Amino acid sequence: MRAAKKQTVRRMVESAVMLAVGTVLSLFPLQGFWALGGGITICSTLPLVIISWRYGWGWGTFTAVIYGLLQMVLGIQNVQYADSVQTAAAIVLLDYLAAFGVIGLAGLFRGWVKNGRVGLVLGITTTFSLRFACHYATGVWIWESLWPNELGWAAPVWSLAYNCSYMIPELILSALVCLLSYAPLRRYYEGDDLR
Repeated sequence: MRAAKKQTVRRMVESAVMLAVGTVLSLFPLQGFWALGGGITICSTLPLVIISWRYGWGWGTFTAVIYGLLQMVLGIQNVQYADSVQTAAAIVLLDYLAAFGVIGLAGLFRGWVKNGRVGLVLGITTTFSLRFACHYATGVWIWESLWPNELGWAAPVWSLAYNCSYMIPELILSALVCLLSYAPLRRYYEGDDLR
């Protein structure tokens, strides 16, 4: 009983620390000539992937949804642009809760691939692609009607270009950091310290 309680406390504390690390990293986005919008962060969602990998996709998704709520609070002006309650609800659900919540599913890939490094990269690629799909959908359905793009591009093309301009570099950077850090941190990634 005591060991289970200790494990629960450890999981909660570690998740809180990872949420804090991810939130701080999200406050310093890189803006570059390539970006049509959004911001490329230095692996701000990688801590969510690690929590999901270590503690499972259920806990990982819960943690990622909490992260989405934190991001919503930090970006509350985006919700304030909504012209109706329905639009605000769609922004909250798709751009924050679902978009970040899906990253918690990365832990699903832990047992599917024997090589942990490959599984992590597959988890990152899949969940970041799902996050992209959420942002793409709101770009087409919501943001184009609220703020038509200044280039006059069709909504699907603009949303694709806008979201790819920051999501692809974010995916590549997170996967690269994961690949490079896996060998020295393998015991941590694999949760050997939890057994």
